[in-house]
Amino acid sequence: MVKGEMNSVDNYIKDYGKDEASTIPILQAIQSDYGYLPEPMMLELCEKTNIKKNRLYGVATFYSQFKLKPKGKNIIKICTGTACHVKGAGKLLSVIQDVLAIGIDETTEDGMFSLESVACLGCCSLAPVMMINDKVFGKLTSMEVKRIIKTYV
Repeated sequence: MVKGEMNSVDNYIKDYGKDEASTIPILQAIQSDYGYLPEPMMLELCEKTNIKKNRLYGVATFYSQFKLKPKGKNIIKICTGTACHVKGAGKLLSVIQDVLAIGIDETTEDGMFSLESVACLGCCSLAPVMMINDKVFGKLTSMEVKRIIKTYV
């Protein structure tokens, strides 16, 4: 598939089949290709398979790995594990939400940022920690969080 080009629903059906048992593998493949589940593909999938719309959307909304909306260019993950929580992650989360005007699992209107809360980033000695894309920032303060976000704008 060429980057930016929509893969055909028919290709997913060819690879995984039309049966309800194929629901998760098909959704995983679409999610892998696009980063989310585009609604036109979901509807076309229902039309061309034996997967009912309520089943498809039930699976897509039950499992947290599936996203029905595209993510932002920059994914901010704030750790809310025990060490980060104790060191003030909740306050940092509030700062991020205020600066970006979004909640957890939301994306800014301009598509620049998505915000996620995660249980642990594995950097407890650096608490509180956030990650933007693949870069980890530790021992954060509210002012540092604001400064760091501005560098991505």
